[in-house]
Amino acid sequence: MKWRYAVPLLGLLGLLVLFVFGLRQNPRALPSALIGRPVPAFAAPLLSAPQQTLSPASLRGAPWVLNVWASWCAACREEHEPLLDLARRDVPLYGLNYKDSRDAAQAWLQRSGDPYRSSVVDAEGRIGMDLGVYGVPETFVIDGQGVVRYRHAGPLTRELIERELLPLLTSLKR
Repeated sequence: MKWRYAVPLLGLLGLLVLFVFGLRQNPRALPSALIGRPVPAFAAPLLSAPQQTLSPASLRGAPWVLNVWASWCAACREEHEPLLDLARRDVPLYGLNYKDSRDAAQAWLQRSGDPYRSSVVDAEGRIGMDLGVYGVPETFVIDGQGVVRYRHAGPLTRELIERELLPLLTSLKR
């Protein structure tokens, strides 16, 4: 009779341990299988000129930053000022407009300022899927050989940019 209660109690205890362990994990520290691997190949239409495309291959030779964003994304608004600061520092920043409408994206950039050298459109989310995007915003640093060296899930802050992004970009330029 005692085993009758022990099994459910042990099961409940196991679930509690998993729950507590899960709460201690940092959601921004989600692993990326792409770190140390080539950025997935794509040729996507430019937001500003849909008849033209941009591909990672065309950016080889120097490190660059890819920021995944959308006009409907509240956290993207949060990181927009730090991105404008990056652009003022002449950081090669490119945007991937994710699951958004072209008109809404263009209107948002026109209203808020455009930090990107170019933005490409990923209306279906296929490029984001290849990148392993969990949600927007996400930011990747790609070296001059086209290898992903860094990924950050969530909005960038000035502190994070100063502490992680800029030192990495400086080291990759050497």
